[in-house]
This record gives sequence, C-alpha cells and structure tokens, in this order.
Amino acid sequence: MEDTFLSELPVGSARGFNRAVPTPTSVVDYGVAPQVRARVMGAFLVLLGVLVCATTVAVSLLELPLDVMSVLVVLAVVAVFGGGLLLTRRTYVVRADAAGYRVRLVRGAGVKAARWEDVEDVVATRVAGARCVQLRLRSGGTTTIPVDVLAIDGDDFVRELQLRLDQGHGYRRIG
Repeated sequence: MEDTFLSELPVGSARGFNRAVPTPTSVVDYGVAPQVRARVMGAFLVLLGVLVCATTVAVSLLELPLDVMSVLVVLAVVAVFGGGLLLTRRTYVVRADAAGYRVRLVRGAGVKAARWEDVEDVVATRVAGARCVQLRLRSGGTTTIPVDVLAIDGDDFVRELQLRLDQGHGYRRIG
C-alpha cells in the first residue's frame, strides 16, 4: 500500500480516515512544500555568495574604497532576512473554495483557475517523472499540479480535490 499513488487506493480505505473533511464553504490553501522553500533559499544564498565574492575581487583589483564592501555586506544580510521572511510567509500554490480553485507559482499548469462545475474529473498522472494531479475541464483544457511541491500528502490532496469536485457537482458520498 506504500507504493500506491493517489486515486489507486480502494474506496473506503482506512488510510487518512480521521483527516478533516473540507466543508463546502471553507477556503483551503495548499502551501509550498518545505523542501521547495529550502531549495529556493539555498539557490538564493549561493547567488548572494557569488555576488559578495565577485565584489570582493573587484574591490581588491580596482582598489575601490572598502565602503563598497561594507554596503554590499549590509545589503546581503538584509536580503537574507528579507528572503527568509518571504519564504516563511504562508503563500499558497492551490486555493480551493466552494466555487472553484486557483493555481499560482506553477509554470506550465495550464488553466490557472476554474469553477468546480467546469471540471470534468481529477486524475493522477506523471509528467517528466514527477507525480501530478490533472484536473480535466469540460472545455478540453487541463490544470496540472505537481503534488511534490505541495505541503500536503499527494493522496490526501487528491481525496480533498475529489470531495470538492463532488460537492461542486452537487454529489454526496454515501456511507
């Protein structure tokens, strides 16, 4: 059962049984996974490090005043704290409510927002080896969301999307 992915689980599976079910009127934000935030911060720190090193070499070779280095170091420290603050803010990748959903921060997602009435079905797929959820729209468009960038288990995410879709179509689960 550990290798099953998303909707491959049997109906009525006990896995995730006690998880809160979204209500029809609640707004749920699915945030960025901590691993993704750590990668972004790591790349940002490497970029700042290269900038500080390049400036140090330029100050040394061009015999510029040390004030240039001082200003850059202060700006780098401010940038580190500012970047950390931005990454720890609760920004969402997917926002779902009673009316529909909106996707942000995902390149190539396709249709970024739609109403639940416009969604035909939710399927699990793989795109370039990455686990994804695809929302297929009645108009022929799709929204593709890589589940590994979300701060929620992929199986739970699909179950919640399926519940939202059922609620949006007016269906009720029996049992």
